[in-house]
Amino acid sequence: MGRMLACANQKGGVGKTTTVVNLAAYLAGDGRRVLVVDLDPQGNATSGLGAGRAAAGASVYDALMGGVELGALIVPTETPGLSLVPSSIALAGAEVELAGVQQRERRLNRVIAAIQPDWDVVFIDCPPSLGLLTVNALTAADAVLIPMQCEYYALEGLSQLIATVHLVRDHLNPALAVQGVVLTMFDARTNLSAEVAAEVREHLGAAVFQAVVPRSVRLAEAPSHGRPIAAYAPESRGAIAYRALATELWGRLEHDAERADGERNEVAVPPGSPATPATPSTPDRSFALAVPQPPNRVVSGAGVPGGPA
Repeated sequence: MGRMLACANQKGGVGKTTTVVNLAAYLAGDGRRVLVVDLDPQGNATSGLGAGRAAAGASVYDALMGGVELGALIVPTETPGLSLVPSSIALAGAEVELAGVQQRERRLNRVIAAIQPDWDVVFIDCPPSLGLLTVNALTAADAVLIPMQCEYYALEGLSQLIATVHLVRDHLNPALAVQGVVLTMFDARTNLSAEVAAEVREHLGAAVFQAVVPRSVRLAEAPSHGRPIAAYAPESRGAIAYRALATELWGRLEHDAERADGERNEVAVPPGSPATPATPSTPDRSFALAVPQPPNRVVSGAGVPGGPA
């Protein structure tokens, strides 16, 4: 069964959709079967993969609220091996419609479970909020992928998201893990980006991917052409970064799969059988996250009449 990853961060403009589209394209280019589920009413992943919302017809909304099988909504993209479940503006009202529905947090989980075995990786592009759509994605997913902009305000948003992940794990999806944190929009010309990246790595350690996505004009241009960066500007800095990130992500997914197989084999050993060497257990990254807080910069005289504002 494939791995299902929800790409989430309630802060907008951090590169969620860019990360989903380009990781999906590179993994599909390597011969994997990849599906993108666009759960954002804005539909940026849909247009970024070359499928206009109007042209796409039915959308994931029809599966969530209309009883349509999700498999019937899958459309191919120009990238071989990469398919899409498109978004529609109707999703904007889904939050309100879901409020009175029983098991509202599990609607996506029920409709997506039937198709998950057909794919190596399923990416769910979440809206920039911690509403019911994002909770549905976290409930259905095996792990969450967190893009984080290299700015101090992003640390506050990361703290809120991790708190939500823990709540979902406690009440809805005990197996939910944090696949990793992706540093995006890194600007090597500023000290701020370097400081934020260093602080995040200090606190989150191995949970942070080594590959860092820089600010890139080509990455910003690619969606207007409806193409991932691998097809639009494969030699650009953004393309090189996402190529490295896709390789690193797949390595983590393979490691997780091997560890899970080892744990299943240990459980399956019948009593009295010769003991097999235990597979070294890797700590679950999702439980080790100690989220840093932005430093409170105290300005001498601030708040005092006549002092600095």
